[in-house]
Amino acid sequence: MSEYQYNKVTPEIIAELEAATECPILTGDAINEDFYHDEMSIYGKAKPEVVVEVKSTEDVAAIVKICNDHKIPVTASGARTALTGAAVAIAGGVMISTTKMNKILEYNLDDFSVRIQPGVLLDDLAADAEQHGLMYPPDPGERFATLGGNVATNAGGMRACKYGCTRDYVRAITVVLASGEITHMGASVSKTSTGYSLLNLMIGSEGTLGIVTEITMKLIPKPKEYISIICPYESLDDCIATVPKFFMANLAPQALEFMEKDVVEETEEFKGKVVYPHNMNGVEVKAYLLASFDGNTMDELYEVVEKAAELAIEAGAIDVLVADTDSKKADAWSTRSALLECIEENTELLDECDVVVPISKIAPFLTYVKSLEAEADFRVRSFGHAGDGNLHIYCCANDMEEPEFKKQVDVFMKECYAKAKEFGGLISGEHGIGLGKMDYLKDYVGDTSIAIMKGIKEVFDPNMILNPGKICYKL
Repeated sequence: MSEYQYNKVTPEIIAELEAATECPILTGDAINEDFYHDEMSIYGKAKPEVVVEVKSTEDVAAIVKICNDHKIPVTASGARTALTGAAVAIAGGVMISTTKMNKILEYNLDDFSVRIQPGVLLDDLAADAEQHGLMYPPDPGERFATLGGNVATNAGGMRACKYGCTRDYVRAITVVLASGEITHMGASVSKTSTGYSLLNLMIGSEGTLGIVTEITMKLIPKPKEYISIICPYESLDDCIATVPKFFMANLAPQALEFMEKDVVEETEEFKGKVVYPHNMNGVEVKAYLLASFDGNTMDELYEVVEKAAELAIEAGAIDVLVADTDSKKADAWSTRSALLECIEENTELLDECDVVVPISKIAPFLTYVKSLEAEADFRVRSFGHAGDGNLHIYCCANDMEEPEFKKQVDVFMKECYAKAKEFGGLISGEHGIGLGKMDYLKDYVGDTSIAIMKGIKEVFDPNMILNPGKICYKL
């Protein structure tokens, strides 16, 4: 273990927790195995000593204060859909589950904002906001993630190329610090130049600096219509080369996704429905661009689609298929949304990186990744957000021993991240660092940046109780 030593949760400490809050407190066999890991279990499993299902900011504050007094580690947990092991209680201690803090508290329609608790599901907020004629734009692939988890990782998603990531929609938060103190960061305003941006420091900190217990989110008027197109290509290079042309033509795609043929075919077989053409006009399709545009009228959108189709054909698309009915749009996007589900269902050993590179480097980066696959004993599957250069690269194996898989994947990842750095990219676009990517972060940013991160951590959390062993501090 590191220089930071933690104490075990004793019966006396459990009694303190019970006296401080009326929340359900789970111990022993009452702790479901779902609390041991997140969605990427390759990064390990660990059982927390205690799980507290909190209901309020005051509950969180009381629990954290007791843990800080006794030097008990604290791990915040939402829906556990993360992919880097960030919510795994590797030091034991107390896990604070926020899933019961799931209330949409208040809309401010004049200021286009909503105040929520962190356990509200992304899907629930999106549906509820629509009832008010509003839209919450960020659209990470996991619709049943909690908004608190999205804030903790600065989740991105498929609409980021037009609307940005979670960070762009967080106006204010209530945070419980490691001391148990409650503080507020940000305000329900659209701009600020008021000292250091503690709000932006907390967003994406993965529960290592504080626990977010309330969020004020920005909303926008809901676009009245949207339309999608599927552009099949003979080569990935041509597919990606189309992306900047859409932006230069000021078409403002809401979402712009790329998929390679192999992962699409596997997903369609998994779903039992073929949506994307595999051969067109005697040409084998190798890659797809899936684009979506939103606006106020369908007439307006048809003009945008006509221009987009012209640009795609000029860039090498075999054809352009328009999804302009509810069923066609649902089919196109349900296939995209099921890519990871299919990979998880058909893979025994799985690891992933979500590098982000300049759009102009997507194709050469993926070509490099494919060259690495030839040297490995596992399969590589890739897809991602062409509109912002965020790529999801999955290492998949069904017939390898786990130690050998991890050994080979480590070599693969180091080479991928080195190439991303060479291309001017970063090692994570939206999933964060957590437990699984710590070593790669250190290699990527260097000792000086890691020292700064550690210094920030020490200021916020002198006893190092908040989500220990993540991002920049190893146990």
